[in-house]
Amino acid sequence: MIEHFDIAIIGAGPAGLSAAAKAAEYDLDIRAANAEHQPTHILIEGSPLHANTIQRYQKGKHVMDEPGYLDLRSPLEFTASKREQILSSWEQGISDTGINFRADCEVTQISKSGERFEICCGDGNTISANNVVLAIGTQGNPRRLGIDGDNTHFVQYQLDDPDDYHNEDIIVVGAGDAAIENALALAKHNRVIIVNRKSEFTRAKQGNLDNVLEAINDRNMDFSCRYDASVKSLSIPEPGAAGTVILNTARGDETLPCHRIIARLGSIPPRKFVESCGISLPNEDPEAIPELDGQYQSNVKGLYIIGALAGYPLIKQGMNQGFDVIEYIKGNPVKPVDHPLLALKFALLPYVADVDDILALYQQRVPMFSRMNALAFRELIMESDISYCVADDEQLSNLQRQGIEVSQQRLSDVESARSADIQRRKSAGLATKQLGPISQPIITKVAKSGDFIYRHNDYSNSFFTIIEGQVTLSSAEGSDTILGAGQFFGEMSLLSGRPRIGNAVASNDTILIETPRRTMAKLMAANDEVAKGIETVFLQRTLQQFFTPQGSYTELRDIAKSVSTSNFNTGKHIYKEGDGGEHLYLIRSGTIALSRLENGREIAIGQLHSGQIFGQMALMGDATRRESAYAAVRSEIIEIGRHAFLALLKKSPESIAKLQTETSKQLKSTAEMAALPEQASLMSFLLAQGTGEGTNVLLIDENLCVGCDNCETACAETHKGISRLDRKAGVRFANINLPIACRHCEQPHCMKECPPNAIHRESSGEVYINDTCIGCGNCETNCPYNVIKLSYQLPEKPPFLSWLFGGAGPGPGEDKNATPSNAAKEIGKKAVKCDACVDRPAGPACVQYCPTGAAQRMGPADFINVLNLR
Repeated sequence: MIEHFDIAIIGAGPAGLSAAAKAAEYDLDIRAANAEHQPTHILIEGSPLHANTIQRYQKGKHVMDEPGYLDLRSPLEFTASKREQILSSWEQGISDTGINFRADCEVTQISKSGERFEICCGDGNTISANNVVLAIGTQGNPRRLGIDGDNTHFVQYQLDDPDDYHNEDIIVVGAGDAAIENALALAKHNRVIIVNRKSEFTRAKQGNLDNVLEAINDRNMDFSCRYDASVKSLSIPEPGAAGTVILNTARGDETLPCHRIIARLGSIPPRKFVESCGISLPNEDPEAIPELDGQYQSNVKGLYIIGALAGYPLIKQGMNQGFDVIEYIKGNPVKPVDHPLLALKFALLPYVADVDDILALYQQRVPMFSRMNALAFRELIMESDISYCVADDEQLSNLQRQGIEVSQQRLSDVESARSADIQRRKSAGLATKQLGPISQPIITKVAKSGDFIYRHNDYSNSFFTIIEGQVTLSSAEGSDTILGAGQFFGEMSLLSGRPRIGNAVASNDTILIETPRRTMAKLMAANDEVAKGIETVFLQRTLQQFFTPQGSYTELRDIAKSVSTSNFNTGKHIYKEGDGGEHLYLIRSGTIALSRLENGREIAIGQLHSGQIFGQMALMGDATRRESAYAAVRSEIIEIGRHAFLALLKKSPESIAKLQTETSKQLKSTAEMAALPEQASLMSFLLAQGTGEGTNVLLIDENLCVGCDNCETACAETHKGISRLDRKAGVRFANINLPIACRHCEQPHCMKECPPNAIHRESSGEVYINDTCIGCGNCETNCPYNVIKLSYQLPEKPPFLSWLFGGAGPGPGEDKNATPSNAAKEIGKKAVKCDACVDRPAGPACVQYCPTGAAQRMGPADFINVLNLR
């Protein structure tokens, strides 16, 4: 006999368990009145135990309950704790709620006949149901390395017990939560390197991010990270022996010995099975996820999808979806748990609409958002700011006052709800939970239309999307581009790290979404369609800015499709002297060095930076390269072929004069440098030290320096007794000293992984650390130039005159023998670095108090001018 149920839930992971527990609650209510009542639900699991993915987590793994801003909706308990505790809690929950659980029952096919579904099982039995909730996840299909040897014993895609391995060299490949957790667990008894193909851990939960950065900075752990790296090839050893791995890194190939590789690169959805159920997928991408309505229902009526297969693998999210989907099926629609938080984001907008209606409108209005999964879009809005721009001062004041009132009411409501929950738990004899402080609600921002969103040359990198109204982008040359609803801007600084180009001003009644760089980086890493869309517009606007500033960037769509973008690691040649050429190049980020062979020795004859072109002579009459071009630092280059180049000139003939002027300046500069071999050698030295990625570099001319150390003394006196530069430790070539001092890099390494977001950049370019620093040391580790150190706050010294006339205290400068107070030790060490004296009207103290003018701060573009004066 075929068993029949109202609801069949496939998959006993967190989402499926939560859905089954909610369905079981409905059955319990009926059974209270009718003891003979049979379950109307069934939970089917292909493995012998519940939560198979978590069962396979490494032993003792700490499971986090992010996102922290969301409450949990589920009859089952879940708080951050060890794997074993969570599994035990859920096992007890299965019993307590009376879930009708059938384990070791693999589902081979789901089909719909009339109004019912038929579920075929591997044991030959068939189950029918009115509704099916698919919660099978994606973990059964791990993504492989994609190179020779990735299916041998040398590479593992699962780690069951990290304590099985001792005294080994192990490489963990991946940057997600599983990779981080495996690497940290293995580091207890082994030497571990984690390989991250990006420059940050953009996909990690905050807790894992904090933990892995702490390990990287722990000098007592044999644990390190290779950023911007990928596995290039393997040398497979005999079982039990050590092999080698060659990594492709930003600084070239690196060969590492290791006993095994743990590859945690995520998983691929079971597309074949999903499609066999009649579910449509939006495209041919192997990682495409089904399109669902607001109640998690697929295109097959009555078939619902929740959890990782729906596009969001976080445990708490999946459990909330499990609760909600049963309510939907039972005809009791509920608002998602993030609904009140999103309502605050939209509270001051000039229309009355429900949160879900606003989200649907935004996704419909912005093509980029329409490519996103609805859950991922909700998260993006949660992490972004919504701004409303108005022209009337009185309206602005009223909105600001209203915002304060709404925020205070929200805080009061949360406090009341907490008190009520505490009383309810006490009355039921339950222990009260330890609750943290209530966070300040984030409400709609209001701004004055006509004010600058950002200015030309500002160093900021957030991403803006226009929902209503207009934004005017004004170029440095004076031309205006007006963007309307559905368009975005700010992508050039987001992707390149360069300062803003031009000004941005919003009109009246404009609504903007401002998304932080880290959130956009995470989104682009997870969604190729969004990444490609932003990249396409970036290329169009870059071509417009350089070649057709008076034209429309939309006219450049076809040309943009014909150009390509390439990454070049440090030292890698784009082309060599004597090569033939069919391309010119536009530097998207980084620094390119130009060199020539002189008497068998390669000397630098020029350097070019973000936003500049090179190699154009190959398309302007000289097909033979007269110099070599290589990446002085890791660089990203836009390659423009002859056909695209001619098409650009045809659209904007007036750009020919600008191009000729730029080319003439480059030829003159390289000719002057080539005629001065001593200066060319000095330029080679500076570029070899990585100064090409700096924006504000301190150089000391030792022909003028008298060794007075006024620069260090002035630095210490300006920064509470701690000097931010070390003159004596600088590297030297000829008469130039490059001291240990911050270069304020174009894309600062120190800002990459700062947990409290304590490192900021002024719109004028200075990078500084504020008082929220927690002393984790991530910035110190990430800085390749050793310009950051951790230090206690030093005791305040006696006034200068007391030292001068009475000999009190150690005198001006840093007191190397100073002992921090107990209070300072209690606070702990904090990161200190040069901030280029951002708050001093007179500029950097090291430069101002140099008596001979030996110390100078400059950008790399100024190096040639300085060298030519010698």
